[in-house]
Amino acid sequence: MHSIISYNVNGIRAAEKKGFYTWLQEENPNVICLQETKAQPEQLTEAQLNPEGYHAYWHSAQKKGYSGVAIFSREEPKHVEYGMGVDKFDNEGRVLRADFDDYSLIGLYLPSGSSGDHRQAMKDEFIVVFKDYIKELKQEFPKLVISGDYNIVHKPIDIHDPVKNKNSSGFLPHERAWLTEFIDLGFEDSFRKFHSEGDNYTWWSYRTRARDKNKGWRIDYQMISSELASQCTGASILSDIVHSDHCPIKIELDLG
Repeated sequence: MHSIISYNVNGIRAAEKKGFYTWLQEENPNVICLQETKAQPEQLTEAQLNPEGYHAYWHSAQKKGYSGVAIFSREEPKHVEYGMGVDKFDNEGRVLRADFDDYSLIGLYLPSGSSGDHRQAMKDEFIVVFKDYIKELKQEFPKLVISGDYNIVHKPIDIHDPVKNKNSSGFLPHERAWLTEFIDLGFEDSFRKFHSEGDNYTWWSYRTRARDKNKGWRIDYQMISSELASQCTGASILSDIVHSDHCPIKIELDLG
């Protein structure tokens, strides 16, 4: 079985101190997509940069200590694409694609709008551009997995307090509508393919001990194209893994 993990590590160097790389070797996924790496390659040790047994690809933000995505893969991709061809977004290290024989994988770190109107406007622009990019890309790469931190809650079941958060960035009506439209391009929310119950979250605020109380948001997804969805045999949230304020999410594909 072919396993893909997505994980916002909230700083790869901070996550390492909490045992991330040891866990990675124990979990042993075929591929892992990381978001919010917050590091340039020259700031990392060789062991951090190229974990044993993996081909590693990093797309860092120009701004130090900010954003950034990476993909570690057991199999060497046929091609790796950095960014989506729009400098203002690519300079923040948010989109990274790896093409394999059986499918293509995008690691995504969608902007957060929670720090103010300027960043919300950036997020709103990004989601329009990204949807158009994927709509076109999907014609060339129909078997597509888009793994990452979308920074958007899709439905009330995906957030612990939908009433209180109705005006919060990440749960705004137009963001949620966009996510529906994105799925309607021909994707499936892999977790919801197997799980219909609530209280399943992927991010918890560090404040107010939210994780202990499971007062979270489900904002990390592995969206899988309809052309590949039948080969997805499992999806899970690894909520007991703690190196970050997010937790890893995992899917399994039958590529045989």
